Amino acid sequence: MEYTVKGLSKLAGVSTRTLRYYDEIGLLKPMRTNSSGYRIYGQKEIDLLQQILFYRELGVSLKKIKEIIYDPSFDIDTALIEHRKALIKRRKQLDLLIANVDKTIASRKGGMKMSDKEKFQGFKQKIIEENERKYGKEIRDKYGEDTVNKSNAKILGMTQEQYNEWTNLASQIIETLKEAFATGDPGSELAQKAAALHKRWLSFTWPSYSKEAHAALAQMYVDDERFTVYYDKEQPGLAKFLRDSILIYTGVEGNKN
Repeated sequence: MEYTVKGLSKLAGVSTRTLRYYDEIGLLKPMRTNSSGYRIYGQKEIDLLQQILFYRELGVSLKKIKEIIYDPSFDIDTALIEHRKALIKRRKQLDLLIANVDKTIASRKGGMKMSDKEKFQGFKQKIIEENERKYGKEIRDKYGEDTVNKSNAKILGMTQEQYNEWTNLASQIIETLKEAFATGDPGSELAQKAAALHKRWLSFTWPSYSKEAHAALAQMYVDDERFTVYYDKEQPGLAKFLRDSILIYTGVEGNKN
């Protein structure tokens, strides 16, 4: 069956503007354009759009999706199996959060006692699952299975106070960075304070700290657009500024391009 932009939009639940944008960036080209100038999509394009939406649901960037689905080795059947695995992981995480809510309700009604650690276990597990989904492969390739597993164990083992401090630190880093960015100097007192806060934030999850690993992570914030977006959504150029601040803080030379 063939669809126009409007028909495919209705079928897939995405806007016509999104489909036109996908065409513009070469992510999803129509099968053909008819004599009236309408984009026409066939079965191949429908299957590709399904894959695109699966990957978007899993937090993959459009640039990365394009690289994946147009790789000569890409196989839809294999991709579907991987999507299923990822969705099962997400379902487990949601089940944990639901169980956490149920326990909280029962606890408040006096039916059972819930420890402070249990109250936050679901949220900590969600952080781990999100990190694995977005960055798992790159982080494991760079730092190794053992290091990542130990880091995840530290997150799960946090007390309520540690968890609160850790999440608050993330906000402090961003706010301090934005103030420092206004100075334009990654070596400024504020910028170096942000780098020190970042080191403290890492200490909650890293089994051990080294200046070299800290600098390498900062470089990854610039090299990998998924990390870059996290900081640059607050202020364009913030990821590079943080990288430069950390390189000065650690004294490790790096690529400042």
